[in-house]
Amino acid sequence: MPLTDPTGGTCSVARTITALGDRWSLLLLREAALGTTRFSDFRDRLGIASDVLTDRLQQLVDRGVLERVAYREEGSRARTEYRLTAAGRDFQVVLGALGGWGREHLPTDPDRGVRYRDEEGRPVRVAFVGEDGRVIAPDRVAVERG
Repeated sequence: MPLTDPTGGTCSVARTITALGDRWSLLLLREAALGTTRFSDFRDRLGIASDVLTDRLQQLVDRGVLERVAYREEGSRARTEYRLTAAGRDFQVVLGALGGWGREHLPTDPDRGVRYRDEEGRPVRVAFVGEDGRVIAPDRVAVERG
């Protein structure tokens, strides 16, 4: 079901949720970040119905977070892969924040969720960072209306 923005487009959080906030879209973006590119692999990994998958992939392409890339295996017809765009790669910070919150506040045993690491394999986390580069605790950050 499509979401509507109750703020009329003036709030960046509401715009983002309206554009990308349903569970299938978020899980598709997670899978794309993990390297999934093909329709059948998305379907199999998520257990999503084909019609829903088709709709969500189209929405993510329309919103500029995934792009279609044609490919052809020898002896087969042309097919399409779905890859993250720069905007889709930027969205991984949001998914990292969601995953971090879930690990902290909705733990499971064992937790097999996605982990994020830097290029040297060290764990990373999402945080508020001041203009000077220092990490600021969430309870030290003020939230204001724009």
